[in-house]
Amino acid sequence: MLTVSDVSLQFDGTDLFKHVDLKFTDGNCYGIIGANGAGKSTLLRILSGQLEPSSGSVSMTPGTRMSVLEQDHFKYDEYTVMDTVIMGNRRLYQVRCEKDALYAKEDFSEADGERAGQLEAEFAELGGWEAETEAAQLLCGLGIPTEQHYDQMSSLDGRGKVKALLAQALFGQPNIVLLDEPTNYLDIDSIEWLEEFLIDYPYTVLVVSHDRHFLNAVCTHTVDIDYNQVKMYAGNYDFWYESSRLMQQLIRNQNKKREEKIRDLQNFIQRFSANKSKSRQATSRKKILDSLQLEELPASSRKYPFVGFSMERELGKDILFVEGLSKTVDGVKVLDNVSFSVTRGEKIAFVGDNEAGQTALFEILAGETEPDEGSFKWGVSTSRSYFPKDNSAFFNDCDLNLVEWLRQYSSDTTETYLRGFLGRMLFSGDEVYKPVKVLSGGEKVRCMLSRMMLGSANVLLLDQPTNHLDLESITAVNNGLADFAGVVFFSSHDHQFIDTVATRIIELRTAAEGGGCIDRVGNYDEFLEYKRGRLTEGNR
Repeated sequence: MLTVSDVSLQFDGTDLFKHVDLKFTDGNCYGIIGANGAGKSTLLRILSGQLEPSSGSVSMTPGTRMSVLEQDHFKYDEYTVMDTVIMGNRRLYQVRCEKDALYAKEDFSEADGERAGQLEAEFAELGGWEAETEAAQLLCGLGIPTEQHYDQMSSLDGRGKVKALLAQALFGQPNIVLLDEPTNYLDIDSIEWLEEFLIDYPYTVLVVSHDRHFLNAVCTHTVDIDYNQVKMYAGNYDFWYESSRLMQQLIRNQNKKREEKIRDLQNFIQRFSANKSKSRQATSRKKILDSLQLEELPASSRKYPFVGFSMERELGKDILFVEGLSKTVDGVKVLDNVSFSVTRGEKIAFVGDNEAGQTALFEILAGETEPDEGSFKWGVSTSRSYFPKDNSAFFNDCDLNLVEWLRQYSSDTTETYLRGFLGRMLFSGDEVYKPVKVLSGGEKVRCMLSRMMLGSANVLLLDQPTNHLDLESITAVNNGLADFAGVVFFSSHDHQFIDTVATRIIELRTAAEGGGCIDRVGNYDEFLEYKRGRLTEGNR
């Protein structure tokens, strides 16, 4: 058990959170959520002992082993991948190193023999003889092939290092696991493996993530940082989100139809708890949800930006024809003979590991670059707006403030209108006069989305629009694109975002993978099921 008692933290005299009392127990996974800057990662640092709170204490049951997902991707470059994973159990690694050093001595003494015997006993007790087998299983599950297990960490790319560090955090079944954004840089197969692993995990897991699908899949509880407080609620992210909205509505209308709202909440709890029959944790979750009282439901102060797209012109039947497009980037053929056509009403997600190919295709379709081979033709009724993956060109050398920057893209250039528009995108007060070149990554994304909304195009091209956004902004973009009446082309790592927006999925294949693309009508889950079926048939 991990216990937090009356913990408070101040920065420069301002409370980040105060009087926090929490208990984390075995068999549960706790999703930590909050707006950007609320203190999610800071809370993990306090729990791990890396940061001292201003007041209060954190305690663990004696004999408990805690593991933390490392954020420094270069820390273990001098070690092998296998050794890096086994270092997840620091004591086991130390025993193994000391034991091996003793056996390597040329003048092995009687005292060395006694010490070696002690180390052998401790090594066996710590599971040392099974260590490499377990480490290999974790690495293979996360997609690092066996032939790389004894390579140097420095030989892995960024994605491989993240997987190895995640395997390190999970190695040896630690009693408490702290994971800060564990799905960043992971491919879909690795994320699915991690979900299955954590659902079955018998001990305590705390996770910070912006991936709603992941939080919904693995979390039994939600820890919300809001109002400078940290509170725990039963249920996953969707349950927290829906109940929070209902509670906000209840508070706003507490003098109007109060009893009706209470009945709505009670019906919601019953409906949600009865709708988890397919989960392996259904029984325990249902018991938790059945015991909830109204006062235990969250009321959030979080604000959601307004994201809504309109079209100045209706679309015709023909939208886009792509024929035999090929493109080489940095010596790699990322697009190889790609062909497809698009008709009215489609929302297409471009998925898979070939992110360079996705970006190259968006740049070609947006007119930013030319293909090496092939052609494409837009329908005469289309007007396009493009959201690039790298938006630095719009901000880095720009001396304008927010109002002046947005005025470039608006037909109504009055300050009153522009300030009102920025307010809906959560830029309030004097923030609208902030120079755009000092904006955070998430703020720049909101600016780019504002630019697209003002353009009123009927075709939207968005390359990784959810990068840098918090859960609230992702939800707003998700809802805005789902409601849009035009055509959407987009890429994203967010499973739920893809699944709830896309009506068609295209996976671009490099020349090394055989070229072309896999093109399927349907949502993302249906596409993944189709790919699993193909893989199963191929293995027969």
